[in-house]
Amino acid sequence: MPINENTLEQAVIAQLQGNGYEYLYGPDIDRDYHEVILKDYFETAMYKINPKITVDIVGEAYKTIRNLGLLKLEDMNAAFHKYLIEGVPVNYRVSGELRTYTVKLIDFAEPERNEFYVVNQYTVIEYKNKRPDVLVFVNGIPLVLFELKNITNEEITIENAYKQVKNYQMDIPSLFYYNAFNVISDGLDTRMGTITSDFTRYMVWKSENGEKPEEGGLNYFSVLLNGVFPKARLLDLIRNFIVFQNSKGRTIKIIAGYHQYFAVRKAVERTRNALEEHSRKVGVVWHTQGSGKSLSMVFYTGCIVSNPEFNNPTIVVLTDRNDLDNQLFGSFVSSSKLLLRQTPKQARSREHLKELLRVKAGGIIFTTIQKFEESSEVLSERSNIIFMADEAHRSQYGLDGKLDRETGEWKYGMAKYMRDSLPNATFIGFTGTPIDFDDRSTVEVFGEYIDIYDMTQAVEDGATVPIYYENRTAKIKLNEELLKKIDAEYEKMAGEASETAIEKSKSDLSTIEAIIGSKERLSLLADDMIAHYEDRQYVLTGKAMIVCMSRRIAINLYRIILEKRPEWKQKVKVVLTSSNQDDEDWHDIIGNKAYRDGLMLEFKDDTSEFKIAIVVDMWLTGFDVPSMATMYIDKPMKGHNLMQAIARVNRVYKDKEAGLVVDYIGMAAELRSALSQYTKRDQDKIPDLGQALSIAIEKLEIMRDMFYGFDYSDFFGVDDSVRLAVIANGVNFALGMEEDEQKSFIREATALSQAETLCRSMLETRLKQEIEFFKCVKAGICKTAGRMGITTNEINARIMKLLEQAIEQDGVYNIFAEAGKKNPEISILSEEYMEKIRRMKHKNIAAEMLRKLLEDNIRVFARTGVVKSQLFSEKMQKLLKMYNNRLITSAEVIEELLNLSKEMTEAYKAGDEKGLSVEELAFYDALVSDPEVLRKMQDKVLVEMAQELTELIRKSRTVDWDKKESARAYMRTQVKHLLRKYKYPPEKARGAVDIVIKQAELMSSNIETGVVNYDFHSGDNSLMVAEETTPYHVNEKL
Repeated sequence: MPINENTLEQAVIAQLQGNGYEYLYGPDIDRDYHEVILKDYFETAMYKINPKITVDIVGEAYKTIRNLGLLKLEDMNAAFHKYLIEGVPVNYRVSGELRTYTVKLIDFAEPERNEFYVVNQYTVIEYKNKRPDVLVFVNGIPLVLFELKNITNEEITIENAYKQVKNYQMDIPSLFYYNAFNVISDGLDTRMGTITSDFTRYMVWKSENGEKPEEGGLNYFSVLLNGVFPKARLLDLIRNFIVFQNSKGRTIKIIAGYHQYFAVRKAVERTRNALEEHSRKVGVVWHTQGSGKSLSMVFYTGCIVSNPEFNNPTIVVLTDRNDLDNQLFGSFVSSSKLLLRQTPKQARSREHLKELLRVKAGGIIFTTIQKFEESSEVLSERSNIIFMADEAHRSQYGLDGKLDRETGEWKYGMAKYMRDSLPNATFIGFTGTPIDFDDRSTVEVFGEYIDIYDMTQAVEDGATVPIYYENRTAKIKLNEELLKKIDAEYEKMAGEASETAIEKSKSDLSTIEAIIGSKERLSLLADDMIAHYEDRQYVLTGKAMIVCMSRRIAINLYRIILEKRPEWKQKVKVVLTSSNQDDEDWHDIIGNKAYRDGLMLEFKDDTSEFKIAIVVDMWLTGFDVPSMATMYIDKPMKGHNLMQAIARVNRVYKDKEAGLVVDYIGMAAELRSALSQYTKRDQDKIPDLGQALSIAIEKLEIMRDMFYGFDYSDFFGVDDSVRLAVIANGVNFALGMEEDEQKSFIREATALSQAETLCRSMLETRLKQEIEFFKCVKAGICKTAGRMGITTNEINARIMKLLEQAIEQDGVYNIFAEAGKKNPEISILSEEYMEKIRRMKHKNIAAEMLRKLLEDNIRVFARTGVVKSQLFSEKMQKLLKMYNNRLITSAEVIEELLNLSKEMTEAYKAGDEKGLSVEELAFYDALVSDPEVLRKMQDKVLVEMAQELTELIRKSRTVDWDKKESARAYMRTQVKHLLRKYKYPPEKARGAVDIVIKQAELMSSNIETGVVNYDFHSGDNSLMVAEETTPYHVNEKL
């Protein structure tokens, strides 16, 4: 049995039917194709789940969701989501009194009371006529779309499914007003995302019921269907795990990933247990940085505050710094409208916090840890307070006291102050870095781990990108003596309990700071950073961060960089808070808070000139710029502070392969130590960049072996024209390889490109240039052979610019520019064009270009003529088989392909002599596909038949006729009548009918349906097939 898209479609339907969904075949539903909601099903469901609702109220509710009255798709989707969650308010009058009935669109409390349908081949007519593969309807509303691709077709990837969904959003946008999320799949690679998700944010769902994903697993098709589409689960996701946020003036819709969903559900259950047992400890959720921890906190809060069994608790959200408080608060506020059902508040002071806690229930309050150090006074004795800590680390939350040897005073960790202030609260912690459980105080405060989502899993899932490490201490000649001093001082900076102590620790490093901050060293540092950055500035958007040891070093390094690169004034900025102790001439560099807020927005703008941020402490936690790929570290850090800082470069962004951390201070040991606290799988997950270098050298050796015997030494010369000629010759050489060897070359060249992107700064100039040669050859093969879907944005911008400037002169053929052109339609396959192909110096390139051209033109035939397209396709395949088996040379295959091209051009024009249009010629070919017919019938009769047949098909064709058995039967009957009328040879009629129907299907798909919704059943005079006046002759050969 052949495996294709329909196989996958049927598998989706079968699995959803297994979950209790009712199946409907789209073309069999009697409906208006311009409407996306199944109105009859909607109305039936509304009566079922809304007690005592009236016909008028149902009608008003339908009108409200049918006419959302906004302009942007994402805004209409958000407006509908609000109705979906809160219900549709409808005003009505009883005895003159105005009342409001809130119509539930879905019964979330009792999922089984809703009507779930899985529908395939559901045509929608709007700007265009489109038919998505599978839709899930709940109560007549289309909530989920599936777009499926054939796993056996190497040319079609899951990214094609994503692009098709995006096109649907433009062509039939009304379908997406109601869309909760989409699923794209080829049967193996299966992902889900929302209407605003880019391709990188379509995520795999890897767990059915919260179990750990299978290591190295590939097939998550069934896992997603079983993990997301049980009725109660689907409604839970829609109600509690979707948020809308504003990003750069645009509405963004986000749905939880599997790790967020199951962690939150576990946390809610643990909260229920903690409240019942009065243990006051829920536990700790450890989800690695960059994997959406803040949103998990939002989802958890939403589940708690909306669930009546928790009796409307007060949620206190704790952070350890003001800037983190503001960032997390922003995430909550942007999600507050629907998910949290209230607006969070920030406590300005301890007294304000106490005031906010005076309420009996409810509220979401943000506060910083410092407010609990100010006093041991009880803030509230209520037990319905859930205390949620962001970044729960032992240095902040220890219960044990420490003796201050200078004052003799016992000092306690923040946990004691929190416990004393809120003696009956229940505690839960969220962290992006693991907690050292050797210190049991963390367990005493929060409890054991609830859920772990480690670095390895996040990278495997695509929730974050891997981080690579590059040590460049030797480049700036940092001596061993100093390195030992820095190592000794690390302990002084770690584990301090207060800001004051941390500042004291920093001041103790003044000796080291003097050496690290010396003008000579900073000059060397600036030179190396500039060289390194200039080599990487074309990676993504060029965003990078430099982390300095002190404010003075940051300012001085900034000035030195500008001395060396004065044109970088808008490119590099210092981001520091101001202080009364600052030097006077720092004032204009640092600015005020408004200036820093502006810098934050500017740095987050991928298109801005601001590319390099120099920081000390700011922006190292809770600050996300997904496109940032490089961090330069010249500051001693350790433990969770180090891990949080380097996580700034692990965010997912478009074609980002990995983040790079460049070490100028010698922190390799501290990095290993910090990783030792992670899961065993994570302990080697920030590899030294030397590994990427090793991979690059290994792949380069493979490239050299594959090009053995080909001289590309002229590529390293100074003449651009010669260099382009070498590239063209290289592409020609590669195209002469066997097909499997070509695929291997592309695969290995891709791996080389990825490794080179990471370790470019470690490569010598000659090696960089050699790698560029192989990247250009790979690009040429992909473009010439039409394989550009394999990877994106791999070719360095400067190289592409050079290639695009090339022209066909001095024997240099610009394969890149030619292959990038839209292929000529059949009508312009002129003798001149074919002669140009024949004269090409590079025969393998010519053969590939001609193959691609003719394949495209055969597809043009396939849209209009089934008979001729099959004929030409068979000839093409036979030729290519001979060529691939090297039974004919590239020059001979070019001649044969040119002959085929000439045949196609003549066939395309054949109708002109007979006075037939393209469509009429296609039906003529269908009628004479058996040569015997031409001997038995006059040609002019066949021409007349073709014309009448074309008109008959045009008139009889209805929307989805080819999907409805009754419509197909009607069409076949009409064709049979016409064949009888012209006395078509009866023994040939069966085959002719089959071919004509196939041709009619092609014609139907090739002509856009107009705004009129044709229906051959409508009207009093239309005959149903079963009512035909001339009965079928069962035994006749027709």
